[in-house]
Formats: sequence, structure tokens, C-alpha cells
Amino acid sequence: MASTGKMDVEIEVKSHADKFFEALRDSANVLPKAFPNDYKSIEVLEGDGKSTGSVRLIHYGEGSPLVKVSKEKVDIMDEANKTFVYCVIDGDLLKFYKNFKSNITVIPKGAGSLVKWSCEFEKASEEIPDPHLIKDFAAKNFKELDDYVLKAY
Repeated sequence: MASTGKMDVEIEVKSHADKFFEALRDSANVLPKAFPNDYKSIEVLEGDGKSTGSVRLIHYGEGSPLVKVSKEKVDIMDEANKTFVYCVIDGDLLKFYKNFKSNITVIPKGAGSLVKWSCEFEKASEEIPDPHLIKDFAAKNFKELDDYVLKAY
């Protein structure tokens, strides 16, 4: 029987919570421009890419160690609480994890923000490691997105 788990990470950023969340919400446009090494393209297949029910097809670049293609569905896009929840519905990640859901919340903290990322997963088999690479990739992206937001917004 495959095991389930949860991981999380918190990153303090210098960007204002509203601006940081706006960049996350518009990630289909922002991430490929800001980080072409990590994101080749993000194509919106359903919806506007920014709201609940949207489906996005992500082609990752050389900076992504494990996953090259991922299809994600936005489960929750809550602007008031600056929370973004999505699940992976197709792509490379599902070779390793039967289910993978991420939750991102941006909390105002002083002049900046605290970004909380968590994932819930079910491994495809016991031999699969916990998704530390994905957690590290997310943390790296938040730090880099902070630099981008501070310059571009």
C-alpha cells in the first residue's frame, strides 16, 4: 500500500502580500517571462488561468529536475485570503505520486510577506521518496519571484 504524506515550507519575502499574490495568480504569464530556465511555457487550457476551475499545462525547463510536463487544475483561488490551491491532474509527477495537491498562502508580514507552501501527496509506491525536490523548487521559485516582483511591480 502506498503511503500518503504532507510537506510544507515557509519563505519570508520582501514583496508586499498583494503584489506577491498578484504575481502568483498571474503565474501563467509571469513565470515563463521571469524564469525561462524553469518554465518553458504555461498554457491555459480551461478558464482564464487565474480563477477556480482553470486548467493549465506547464512545460518546465532545464531548471526543473524531475518534472518536464504537468497539467494542473486550480481548486481554489481566494483573493481575499491570498490562498491558491491546485492539484496535478496529468503529467510526469503522477508517475511518482498518485495524488498531488499544493496550497500556497501569502500572509502580510510587516512591509513584506510570509509565503506558506504545503503539499499533500500519495506515493505511487513505497520506494518513491517524499517530494523534497519539489519543495526545494517551490522555495527557490518564491525567492526568485520576490526579486522579480520587487523590480517589475
